Amino acid sequence: MVLKKVNIKQLSKEDSYITPTYGQRILNTNVPKYEIPPIGMSPRTAYNLVKDELMLDGNSRMNLATFVTTWMEPEARQIMEDTFDKNMIDKDEYPQTAQLEMRCVNMLARLWNSPDHEDAVGCSTIGSSEACMLGGMALKWKWRERMKAKGKPTDKPNMVMGINVQICWDKFCRYWDIEPRQVPMQGDRYMLNAEEALKLCDENTIGVVGIMGTTFTGQYENVKEINDALDELNTKTGWDIPIHVDGASGGFIAPFLQPDLEWDFRLKWVKSINTSGHKYGLVYPGVGWVVWRDKAELPEDLIFYVNYLGGEMPTFAINFSRPGNQIVAQYYNFLRLGFEGYRKIQQNCQDVALYLSGKIAKLGPFDLVTDGSDIPVFAFKQKEATNYTLYDLTERLRDRGWLIPAYSMPADREDLVVARVVCKEGFSHDMANLLLEDIERHLKYYASQPDHKPSKSGSSFHH
Repeated sequence: MVLKKVNIKQLSKEDSYITPTYGQRILNTNVPKYEIPPIGMSPRTAYNLVKDELMLDGNSRMNLATFVTTWMEPEARQIMEDTFDKNMIDKDEYPQTAQLEMRCVNMLARLWNSPDHEDAVGCSTIGSSEACMLGGMALKWKWRERMKAKGKPTDKPNMVMGINVQICWDKFCRYWDIEPRQVPMQGDRYMLNAEEALKLCDENTIGVVGIMGTTFTGQYENVKEINDALDELNTKTGWDIPIHVDGASGGFIAPFLQPDLEWDFRLKWVKSINTSGHKYGLVYPGVGWVVWRDKAELPEDLIFYVNYLGGEMPTFAINFSRPGNQIVAQYYNFLRLGFEGYRKIQQNCQDVALYLSGKIAKLGPFDLVTDGSDIPVFAFKQKEATNYTLYDLTERLRDRGWLIPAYSMPADREDLVVARVVCKEGFSHDMANLLLEDIERHLKYYASQPDHKPSKSGSSFHH
């Protein structure tokens, strides 16, 4: 028998046409995970490999742990896809994108009742964490200016906040060498109040942080009460302790659902506000915003001028290069929805939160810590110890894809374990009913397993 010589190149060429997607030789071997493979592969093969691995992730629409937007309209997705390639920092090359950014800043300044909204001062960020740090930096610089003018030392700045603040504030204090003075929880008080805040204030306090929608329970801190107390303290002492409002979620909720609530620039000592465009601003991650009361509250010393991108431009940011498409998407939302559209969406989110929290309260084993009447977020606890914990329940809810965090509260309420549900655009009444059915199913399971040993901590989520 005479064997024909095989043309490897020709065979490979033919294989590219006739080989099924998962019959390719490259998919019959282990794919490198920690080093770049020696040779590449076709776009479709690479796509399938990555997509297959991502199937192991949770379903973002069923993620009730995250505050981040998980659904946008097809047109919004399209405008983001059209602008994926734009670098937000290249304002000289993309002047219209830069213009959209400043339009958004001005819209937010008006939404938050800035007295200087005709010439609004603010910027976009990669998220609320960066926005918080920019706001905190401005507070420190302004405090240092005041102390130097009085001939006093500037080596011991502190910041007053509740223990319930998001981790970015702990990072800010550590990175910028500021003493964090945190008010612990007590009894049924899960956040900061004016009385406890003032106990920690002194002339070295660069500012007080007020939270509009704490991540632990979804509650608003009483910013007006804190403002009024600080006004009295500042008048009495000659200090100028300001407020930064962390409105990561509430900044896009309160103006639409609680318009008469005073928390923003209507209050004298509120000097800066941040929010997350990628939370209830309804944009995919990641975009945040920070706005100052007026030009005087943003020290010129913090602004850098760069001239190597085609023209001199000011910049104040921790990040430099970042996507421009989220800013475009934010502007799209403002145009598309308008004030009334945002109000309807936020109202629907709150309606779902109140409905679901009310139903959970009626199941029997749980008490509500909050019901979702501030931001559309609520938390619940168990009434008494039993053969399962909230850690067990939330772990079992993952069997159908529900992602709900259970966690213990911070000092001094570490004894309290809660589960928290975030209701946002894309989570409907129908989905809420599906979740209720699954909770009831698991409660029946635990009732049938009296010997089940309760877990003392969660394996999947930690706040």
